[in-house]
Formats: sequence, C-alpha cells, structure tokens
Amino acid sequence: MTEEQIHLETDVLVVGAGGAGMYAAIAAARNGANVLLLDKSLIGRGGATIMAQMTVAVAVGEQTPDHWTHHLADTLNAGRGLCDEELAAILCREGPDRIHEMDEWRTGWTREDGHMKQVMAPGHAIPRCVFVDFLNTGPAVAKTLRTRVARTEGITKVSNLSVTELVVGKGHVRGAVALDLNGGRAVTIAAGAVVLAAGGLTRLYQRNSASVNMGGESYALALRAGAGLIDMEFVQFFPIGHLAPRLVGMDPIMWDPFRYKLGGRLLNGNKEEFIEKYGASDSGTYTAPRDVTSYAIFKEVEAGRASPNGGAYLSFEHLDETTLRNAFGPVIDRLANNGIDLTKRPIEVAPIAHYHMGGIRVNSEMATTMPGLYAAGEAVGGANGANRLSGNAITEALVFGERAGRFAAQAVTDKNWNKAWARKAIGDIENLTPDDGNGPTFGMLFGELQSVMWEKVGLLRTGDKLEQALARIREMQKRDLPNMKPRSSGPFALGVQEWFDLRAALATAETITLAALNRTESRGAHQREDLPNTDEEQTHNQCVRLVDNVLALESVPVRRTEFERVHLGGAE
Repeated sequence: MTEEQIHLETDVLVVGAGGAGMYAAIAAARNGANVLLLDKSLIGRGGATIMAQMTVAVAVGEQTPDHWTHHLADTLNAGRGLCDEELAAILCREGPDRIHEMDEWRTGWTREDGHMKQVMAPGHAIPRCVFVDFLNTGPAVAKTLRTRVARTEGITKVSNLSVTELVVGKGHVRGAVALDLNGGRAVTIAAGAVVLAAGGLTRLYQRNSASVNMGGESYALALRAGAGLIDMEFVQFFPIGHLAPRLVGMDPIMWDPFRYKLGGRLLNGNKEEFIEKYGASDSGTYTAPRDVTSYAIFKEVEAGRASPNGGAYLSFEHLDETTLRNAFGPVIDRLANNGIDLTKRPIEVAPIAHYHMGGIRVNSEMATTMPGLYAAGEAVGGANGANRLSGNAITEALVFGERAGRFAAQAVTDKNWNKAWARKAIGDIENLTPDDGNGPTFGMLFGELQSVMWEKVGLLRTGDKLEQALARIREMQKRDLPNMKPRSSGPFALGVQEWFDLRAALATAETITLAALNRTESRGAHQREDLPNTDEEQTHNQCVRLVDNVLALESVPVRRTEFERVHLGGAE
C-alpha cells in the first residue's frame, strides 16, 4: 500500500449514504454547496433506511386530526424524561414537511379516499404513521432519495471508500482520510464541513437487526475528532425479533404490525400468556411497552419457560387465512415460501438489538461540539431520550439529514488543507501490512465483542457484568487490536477495513459500557437488575468525550424549552 495517494476537495463531505446521508447531500447541494457523498458500500444501498419495512411517524393529520405537538407529547413520554426537547420538537415539527416533500418526489405513500393513510403504532395516542406498503417503506424511501440524488447538480457520489479518521486542523474539522477498498490506498479529502451520517451501533450485539455498516463508526470518528457523545447507554431492544423457523429475505422485526394490528398472542414455552406477571396488560393486543415485553420474555427464558429455540411463541392460530390476507396480502405468500403458515403453528421470537437512542451531541443546527462537524440520522443522540417512539427512525433520518446538509452548506467559508494534519491517519493505513499468520482474526475478536455486549451490556445489566465487560473491552483495545494483522484479500483492502472497523467498534462499546455502569438506575431501555428502580435525581443526560485519549464522563441537564412546557399538547 505505497501507491500515490488520491486527494479530493469539496465544500461538504457527507459520510454515509443511507436515508440521512442522501437527504443531507440533497439539502447541501440545493443550498449552493458542492457535495461529496461517500459510502463504504454502494450509495443508497447500505445503512438502516433501506432495511426499514414498517411505518413513519409524522403528524400530517390527513385522516385523524393531529398536530406536531401531540406527536411531541408521545415522543417525550416514550423518552422517560431524557429527550432533548429542542431536537424532539424539530423532529416532530418538520416531519410533515419532509414527508410532503418526499410525496412530491413520488415516494408513493399509501392513500385512502385521497388522503395519506395513517395507522396506529405502539406508544402513539392516535393513528399517525404513514407507510408505502407493508415491508416496503424503507426500500421505497431509499429509492426515492437515490433518484433525487442522481438528479441533483453538485453531488458527486463515491462508493467503496471507508473513512478511517476525520482531519482536524487549528481546532476545526478540515476533511477526512479514507481507505480505498478497491486498492488499499489512502485517500485524503479536504472539505469545508463534514456531515457524519453513517448510522448506529447495533451490529455490536450478537442478535441484531442491523446491516453490516452499523458498527458504531460515526460515534468513534466523532469521538476521535474531539466531539462529544450523549446517552450512549440507551440501546433499544426490539422484543419480538424473529427467532425461528428460518426466515430468508424478510425483516427480523416484521412481526410488529402483525401483533398490534391483529392481536398476536405472546406465549411462553408452556403456551401460557405471561406479560401480566410483569406489571403490564396485554391480553392478545399489542399494548405492553417494548421494554416491559423484552424484560418479560427474558425472565421467562431465564426461568426455564422458553420456546424450543430460546425465546417465546407468537401465535396467530386464532385467525383464519382470509383475515391474514386482508391485513397483509402478498406477504402471506412470502411467508409460505419460507414454510410458515400462521394459521397452523406459532413462530418463535426473542429480543433483538434494534436501535440506538444515544449518539453524537448536536445543537439545533445539527452542529457538533467540534467546529466544522455535523451529524444526521441515527448518528445523532438526544432526541429520543431513554426509549425511541415507534416510527420515529425514518422521520429522524429525513429531518435531521435535511438540517445537517443545509446548515453545513451555509457554514462553508474555506477549505484550508495542510498535508501535515493528515500524516498520522495516512500512516495508520500504510503501516497495516497484510499478514496471513496465526494471530487473532477480525472474526474471532468481533465475535467475542458481540458476545460480551450481548451477555453483559445487553437487555438486563448489573454492575458486576458491566465491570467485567469494561475490563475485557479495554484489554482488547490495548492488547488484541494491536496484535491483529489484516488478512490478505487480493486486490481488495477488506482486511485493512476490518482492522479499522474493530477499532471503531471497541471505542463505541467502551462508551456504552462506561455510561451504563455510571447510570445507577433503571430507565427506558437501560435496565439494571441490581438497581431496578428509576431514580428521579438521575433525570439528566450523560456526555462522554476523549480527554488525553481517556474517556471522560459528565452529567448535564436535559435541554428543555419553555415553549414545550407551556404548550405541549395544547394545540388545536
């Protein structure tokens, strides 16, 4: 890897090309910036948006009277007192604008009687979630944005570039260094502003609904550049992720609308309903909160009342095929192709890591604490507090993506570049010589990290488990990562990328574990078995940043707004 480097220049660099990244690129370009949109996979084909197959929460009010403040009330209620109210208000207030703009771009939102059809989802007081068709909302959103990116002047798309470091000079982010996955060369990119939109971190867990991109890269890049992170302890576990039988080509979290629309019965291994034993009402309808449902399933498994594959049963055997087809149409045929007949036997489900409420700390313009650096989508932390309201994920991607791109474009004044600023990051790439020896491999170490996170920093946590996890993660950082050499992969640099992926994963895992250890209560998605109660004195956010290469954690007041306190829920 000694070939001459490639150097690129742009006004705005967008890292990550899922829904948030593509919207950021579009917004930056229409605000006069030249944009470089890059991704380590294909543009618009990676990330979480294209995998999202459900609904989008937005107060368009086309079928049921609604207002963005009502959406905000539900969002804050789900967030258990920790939502950044300014960010949450932006999400809910600007959501209708983004959905209407996507409608103009022919996304194809499902309509009924000439209006966007809206349906219920857990945690909402009224039906407000729009969709394209069952299991196709995310792909339709991604396709719409890919088309719009292609038609927008000023956007240059580059695939197969993996950003390894943000370049900081004179206290300002000046661009990035990336790895060319096709040839192994270092690529330097000078930029007036950088938007991080490379998604979340749920790939760090053994059972997850994530794409291979979701390994915490955005958080690690921001941290190493000097920006702060917020609420890293809050990882959302979707309670009824598919477990068995084998399901090919379908979303593992697809059972959510089946359950709340048709009243799927959640049963333990003895075919008994059990949610009521854990302080919630269910009775065949999807009324129990996600965190309570996840906890209940976990405890039933722990008590020896698991289904055969270690989860719970979800049964629709009380429904006939006509009812199922009327609700979900051709999806029933896709299930049949997987050997699943819901009228004849239950499927098995279990909690699965699904989303991250924490992330990069930003202000209302999506600017981070480091000048020149912005964030969008799931890379942003704070808006969802301790637990995300169902349907807010795509809304967040679109709203925060648009704002990040717009404000990043407006902030560009110069593209100062000094080769010396990038020298160390370039050396980090060039010094990773492929080695087919007997040292630790990426698969071995990443697999162990996933196990540690699942077993000790997962759904139910204790102080002892978190201490053990933190010790092992730090040992992997100091001992195992330096000894891991990239495996040769021919003309591609996949082995080198894996080294940087592991570095980012370990850094992000450390922030989650440290924050979870320091939050000595249970709240929302953070559940401590040794400290099961919520402590109102801990109604604060936790921020983490690097100080002299050591993580520093501090508690900060939740950002609230007087307008929301006075007007919340009071709109006509």
